[in-house]
Amino acid sequence: MNAVAIQREAVGARFDPSLMLRARERTWAALHGIRERMAPGISEIEAQAAASEVFADLGMQRLWHPTIVRIGANTTKIYRERSDPSVRLGENDIYFIDLGLVFDGHEGDVGDTFVTGHAPERQACADAARELFKVVAGKWRKDAISGQALYAFAEQQAETMGWRLNHAIKGHRVSDFPHSIHKAGDLGELDATPSPGRWILEIQIAHPTEPYGAFFEDLLLD
Repeated sequence: MNAVAIQREAVGARFDPSLMLRARERTWAALHGIRERMAPGISEIEAQAAASEVFADLGMQRLWHPTIVRIGANTTKIYRERSDPSVRLGENDIYFIDLGLVFDGHEGDVGDTFVTGHAPERQACADAARELFKVVAGKWRKDAISGQALYAFAEQQAETMGWRLNHAIKGHRVSDFPHSIHKAGDLGELDATPSPGRWILEIQIAHPTEPYGAFFEDLLLD
């Protein structure tokens, strides 16, 4: 690994891999707590308000990125884009949750997509995001390829599966808070093999013609 890549994987003096795993576990618990509160008719703003109650119950220290809930056509948007605030969850609809939480001074970052009612095409999209994550993470474990190569592989696989990969979403570092001081950049820009327990693999896909998509992210672990 070159000097730049080593710097991108730097951590602070408090970094503890076991606390990274605990932060991941608690962040997943928070995501599913929010999912339990998602019902047809809810807006993204209302879902974010419900999330705050979940975070308090779990003892979250702070957010390291804003809580993101995307519903319906907003699921095609990336985190920098503003949602249409008039969108509410339908009876047969799709939504995703993206959380960045800090527990014990360590960063958790997870995301997943769910469907309400009977929406088989949207369910196929949600399932495809999870499957694509699994395939790409498996490629990293098997072949120890670079972050750049991982996302090139992800694009090829998404196309083969019949979905469009969102190129603006390319993963990132996590560590003891704040990882941003290391200026690590995106996983998709890393020209070295990412180490386990320090990088988030993000997958965002969209239907090639219809206005909906899906998102899944988790920590790369060996």
